[in-house]
Amino acid sequence: MDENTPVFAIAVAADLAGMHPQTLRQYDRLGLVRPTRTAGKSRRYSMRDVVQLREVARLSSEGVSLEGIARILQLENQVQSLSQRVRELESALADELLNRPGRRVFAAGLEGDVVTLRHGTRAQRRTEVVVWRPVPRPRDEAAPDDDEPDGL
Repeated sequence: MDENTPVFAIAVAADLAGMHPQTLRQYDRLGLVRPTRTAGKSRRYSMRDVVQLREVARLSSEGVSLEGIARILQLENQVQSLSQRVRELESALADELLNRPGRRVFAAGLEGDVVTLRHGTRAQRRTEVVVWRPVPRPRDEAAPDDDEPDGL
């Protein structure tokens, strides 16, 4: 289950957050924590909503006004959105740098396939050791042993 999946009815969410259901309704009206609505207009809260409700309760107990709490939640959501955008842009930049002509390096993959590496990186060296021991040949085909004296 994803943390953003709305599964909790208001009574369950209130119990998980340690609040009265009427408090959740009030927070919804004020826009502090907005649950999703079903087709029948009943509220459904996600685990992320419950975490936000707990955060609202903590901030409220520390004396922060509801207006201040709303601003804090807004800024936290903005930071989360911007962080996601930064990750997307970093990924796009890495892809662009990797696909830029003259900036690609090729190496052999583990299965013998050709893989592309970013310029300036090295392929990881394999640290496997192959142990080889010659297969003993039958005595009549083998060369004479140096350990045995001649003529004996």
